[in-house]
Amino acid sequence: MSGTQSQKRRRVVGHVWTAGKYAFLAAMLLFFLFPLYWLVATALKTQAEMFSMPPVWWPERFALDYFRDILFRSSFGRLAWNSVVVAGGSTLLSVVVGTMGAYSLSRFRLPFGLNRHISFWILSTRMFPPIVSIVPLFLIMRSLDLVDTRLALILAYSVFNLPFVVWMMKGFFDELPRELEESALIDGDTPFGAFRRIILPLLKPGLVAGWIYIVIVSIRELAASILLYSPGTEVVSIVIWELWENGQYVELSALGVLFIIALFILVMLAQYAGKKFGIKDA
Repeated sequence: MSGTQSQKRRRVVGHVWTAGKYAFLAAMLLFFLFPLYWLVATALKTQAEMFSMPPVWWPERFALDYFRDILFRSSFGRLAWNSVVVAGGSTLLSVVVGTMGAYSLSRFRLPFGLNRHISFWILSTRMFPPIVSIVPLFLIMRSLDLVDTRLALILAYSVFNLPFVVWMMKGFFDELPRELEESALIDGDTPFGAFRRIILPLLKPGLVAGWIYIVIVSIRELAASILLYSPGTEVVSIVIWELWENGQYVELSALGVLFIIALFILVMLAQYAGKKFGIKDA
């Protein structure tokens, strides 16, 4: 009889423990999803509902005027195109240069332990926020007569993103056995040919991940507010900064919702491209 009661007690304790775990996970899910919910709700509010007390948890009617103003304003297309050019250029440059640098650090041994020192120096550049180096970078761009050009922003973002690409891709290179390249060299291929035909196709998941990260960073980086100033070269991040400074939180929320939709489409395209090219982990 006591054994039956102990089994029932264990089952009850197990059910309570399972229910507690699910309740905790549900609470954490609500906690982390609440900012997203509040962003969408704010983007659909009117100005009166935005500043009303007590707060309006859900708007009475959907105010889509701010979405319409952002999408169909005369300058939004130009801002979006400038952001696409800057993000695409910096991503391409960072991935190409960073991948080659990571390959050299992973495969070649430099004298005096320079591989370890160079790797630590690259990592140390990520210890400070990019905005710290924007003043000397601005002086360099001014001496090169590149201020207020999209090329200046492409180069600046590439400098900021290169350490991340090098460290991430170096991890992928270290996981690949050297015998793959040695076999290609024995078959008569060149070192660059072995890298392009054998190693590079195996790095597609890392390249896709780095590409998505750099695009996101390049879109939201605020260095554009210092390197760009004329209307013809402005990017979307400058508009975000201006909306924040002017206290236009409803418009800022609407722009944030559009950014989330755009990033969702970007990730879906990356998934499609991964399946298209046989990348299972893209």
